Amino acid sequence: MNELLDPKNDFVFKRIFGSEENKDILLAFLNRTLLEAGEPALTEIILLNPYTDKDSPRDKQSIFDIKAKTVDGSIVNVEMQLFNRYDNEKRTLYYWSKQYAEQLEEGNPYKQLKKCITINILDFPFLPNDRYHSTFHLYEDHTGITLSDDIEIHFLELSKIDTTEIPTKGGLLNWLLFLKSENKQIWEVLKMHDAKLGKAMTALEFLSQDKEARRLYEMRQKALHDEASMLAGAREEAEKKGREEGREEGREEGREEGREEGREEGREEGRKEGHKEGLQEGLEKGETKGTKKVAKALLQKGMDIQFISEITKLTEDEIIEIKTGLAHILDE
Repeated sequence: MNELLDPKNDFVFKRIFGSEENKDILLAFLNRTLLEAGEPALTEIILLNPYTDKDSPRDKQSIFDIKAKTVDGSIVNVEMQLFNRYDNEKRTLYYWSKQYAEQLEEGNPYKQLKKCITINILDFPFLPNDRYHSTFHLYEDHTGITLSDDIEIHFLELSKIDTTEIPTKGGLLNWLLFLKSENKQIWEVLKMHDAKLGKAMTALEFLSQDKEARRLYEMRQKALHDEASMLAGAREEAEKKGREEGREEGREEGREEGREEGREEGREEGRKEGHKEGLQEGLEKGETKGTKKVAKALLQKGMDIQFISEITKLTEDEIIEIKTGLAHILDE
C-alpha cells in the first residue's frame, strides 16, 4: 500500500473537501468549525468553485481554496496555508474585502451584501495565544455591541494541537487531527465519533492509490517547496540588504559624529592655544610696559640713554621717545 498523501497539501485538500461528490464532507467540517465558535449550523451549501480536472498544479491560475454559499446567501471561503507568507492579517482582510465587495453589482443597494466567512487553516503558529481555533468579529471595544455580523474570520492553527491526546467525543479537533495526519493510529477512534470524517479518510486513501493523483500531488508539493524557498530567499536577501543599509547608515552617522567631535576638539584646542597666545602676548605687553616704566624712572634720575638701554634692553630710539614724552609733561 502506498504511503498516504498529506491532506494539508492544498491540491489534495480541495480534492477531498471541494468536490461535488464530497460536498457533505465540507458541510460537516464547516458545521464543526461554526458550532465551536457558537454559530448556528448550516443545512446546505453550494460550491462556487468546485474541484475539476482543470485544477492542476501545472496551471498557475488554479485556485486551491474552497468557496461556497449557504442557503441564506452567506459566502464561505476555506484556505489551507502550509507556510507563513507573513502579513497574514492584512492578507486575510484584503481577500475578505474582495470577497465581500464582489457580491455587489453596479447599481445595487448595499443591503444586498451578505455575510462573508473566512476560514484559514494554518500549518504554522500565528496568533500569540494557545488556542488552536480563534474567531474574529467586529465589536465595539467597551460595550461589545456588534457593528455588523458580516465579517467573521477563523484561524485554525494545526501547530497548537496536541497529537498525543485521543479525543473521546466528536468535534472540530477530530477533523484537525485528521488534517495534521501525524498519528494515523487514532483514525479508527476518530471515525467512531464522526461518519463524515470516516468518509474523508476513505477519500484520502483512495487518492493515495491513484497514480495520476499522486503525480499531481508531487508536482504541487514541488511547487509549494519552490515557493517557500523563493520567499525564504527573498526574506534573506531583504534582511541582508537591510543589514548592509544599516551598516552604511551607521558608518555615515559615525562619520558625522566623528566630524562633530573633531570640530569640538578643534574648537577646544583652539581656545586653549588662543588662551595661551593671549597670555603670552599679555605677558610680553606687561614686560614692555614695566620696562618702559623703569626707563622713565632712570631718565628722571639723570642717567644717560646708553646706560638705560643696557639695563632695560630697550633701543636708544625707544628711550629717546620716552624722554621726549617726559619732557612734554614737564613743560605743561
